[in-house]
Amino acid sequence: MGYILLGLVAWIHGDPRRVAYPTDSQGHFCGQKGTPNENKTILFYFNLFRCTSPSMMLKLQCPTTQICVSRCPEKFLTYLEMRFLNKKDKTQWEYYRQFCKATASPAKSLSDLLSRGDCPPAVYPSRPFLQRCLPDFSTINRTLIVGSRMQFDDGSGKSRNIIELREAANGIGKILDARTIGLKVFEDYTTTWKWILIGLTVAMALSWIFLMLLRFTAGFLFWVFMFGVLGIIGYGIWYCYVEYIGLQHKPQSAIMIYDIGIQTAINMIFHLKQTWFSMMIILCVIEAIIIIVLIFLRRRIRVAIILLKEGSKAIGYIPSTLVYPVVTFVLLSICISYWAVTAIFLATSGVPIFKVMVPEGGCIHEDETCDPEVFPETHIPVVCPGASCNFAFYGARSVYHEYIIVFQIYNLFAFLWLVNFVIALGQCTLAGAFASYYWAMRKPEDIPRYPLFLAFGRAVRYHTGSLAFGSLILASVQMFKVIIEYLDSRLKKAQNSVARFLQCCLRCCFWCLEKMVKFLNRNAYIMIALYGKNFCASTRDAFYLLMRNILKVAVTDEVTHFILLLGKILVSGIVGVLAFLLFTERLQEIVEGPTTLNYYWVPFLTLVLGSYLIAHGFFSVYSMCVETIFICFCEDLERNDGSAEKPYFVTPSLHRILTKKRPAPQRQRE
Repeated sequence: MGYILLGLVAWIHGDPRRVAYPTDSQGHFCGQKGTPNENKTILFYFNLFRCTSPSMMLKLQCPTTQICVSRCPEKFLTYLEMRFLNKKDKTQWEYYRQFCKATASPAKSLSDLLSRGDCPPAVYPSRPFLQRCLPDFSTINRTLIVGSRMQFDDGSGKSRNIIELREAANGIGKILDARTIGLKVFEDYTTTWKWILIGLTVAMALSWIFLMLLRFTAGFLFWVFMFGVLGIIGYGIWYCYVEYIGLQHKPQSAIMIYDIGIQTAINMIFHLKQTWFSMMIILCVIEAIIIIVLIFLRRRIRVAIILLKEGSKAIGYIPSTLVYPVVTFVLLSICISYWAVTAIFLATSGVPIFKVMVPEGGCIHEDETCDPEVFPETHIPVVCPGASCNFAFYGARSVYHEYIIVFQIYNLFAFLWLVNFVIALGQCTLAGAFASYYWAMRKPEDIPRYPLFLAFGRAVRYHTGSLAFGSLILASVQMFKVIIEYLDSRLKKAQNSVARFLQCCLRCCFWCLEKMVKFLNRNAYIMIALYGKNFCASTRDAFYLLMRNILKVAVTDEVTHFILLLGKILVSGIVGVLAFLLFTERLQEIVEGPTTLNYYWVPFLTLVLGSYLIAHGFFSVYSMCVETIFICFCEDLERNDGSAEKPYFVTPSLHRILTKKRPAPQRQRE
């Protein structure tokens, strides 16, 4: 109820358009339909040199007038040059006025122009970058220029050089990095969203096919998983080696890259060589680790395959369990969407706030709140020459806006709690369905009809509180992890060696704690599905049961997870290889993919991570099946002795492989 109420309040106060559109000095959106700026989609800065102010990064706002324009300037032109040329060519003013305020008129002198602030003192060759006009830098013989000049007049009588302009553009770049660098990523997503959906569908189809094959050929499919994963990693090693060798023959001189006026000073060739070499080493280590693990676990893998075959029988009798991951995926998608939308609306809550901005600083009224409608009539422009009333940010002084950060934290915590609850509900439901298979003496005659739906109904009706409590514990641990990561990122530069050591210890401890809580919760949910006890009692019973069978847990649980992990890696690896070839334009002869990506690794990593999560959702059915059968088996051994009065429910093959002996002959099967 609280989370829904928070979403409604955020929806009332928020405005997502503030993320999609740049905002001019008057607080108007550039490019928004149905407004005078509908065809003016680009933000133009009157005086870029003011963006070098030291206070700029603190306020995340350049202290100069900003307007919306339909295009960026294509040439150098000062206001004085325009007035001189306009005497012969009347179109010069028409060209220049598109970079002025709508109410601008020709000024009598330069001082009059600067005092009124209706037009920029000069314009420079620019091009759009993240919907902002930034200088169009280029290099000739490794010399940085704009247009064809290295020295120019800034329109106010001062001579400027290209280095000063680059520093000013870098100032804008820092603001964009701090505020809107995600727009590039968003642009890549809008270009590739169809391919991402196709890739995720392929991952879902592959996972489904592998699950169906596990029902019939678990042993054969293990070899497919093993050789498939080793082959994909081997292909990655070969590709990194080819790229590394190819770069060996290129010059290793330092190259300065200027991305639309933003300097990215890197040693590009050297960096790429190191990147490919590092990736090759990492993949070689992973390949070696997998091979060593397979060699040392070869006997235990046979036990895990027997368990997978037993799980395949259970899933064969309850095929509806293969559909449940889709239900979990839908519920998780709803949770993620609700969290993301709520976060955006919270971040964009408020009304436009205008602040007094002074280019040179030192004014007593600087950073005061102002009203742009009446600002020219106040005494501030007289006291502070050059001051302007510009848009600063969105906010307000109400109680709601004072607690925006608290609401964002609550939004994140509620999201973690809901996600863990959805996962817990799925685990308890699957455990109840597979338990009904195990405790059926005659299979499939004694298995109840619709076991999955019955288990889901019991979980929702009787165990919602237990599942919510277990999810709350896990969400609390994860929230502490998020806080530690946030503090680490904020205080990284200020930390000494002792602080960094303590930080690493805390991160390691919380990582281990999260893994332990997940393991205990999963087994507790199985005990809840079996006996219907509360969360604490079920956790205690599951812990003691596993401790009494600790050797069997090590043999079965972890080895089975390792085999299923190979399957997940294979699915994400197949999709990842295809995505890499597509987004790097290596499949143009077969299929025409996107060709204008800013960062090809954005959709690539999205597909790899998404396909792994999808595969994890489907293979978790087998994982939960094996764990439930194992818990039931341990309970079966403690409750029964194989006699006619207390027969085992376990199948003879599984009993033989786990206990190294046959069940008592008194037991009669179907």
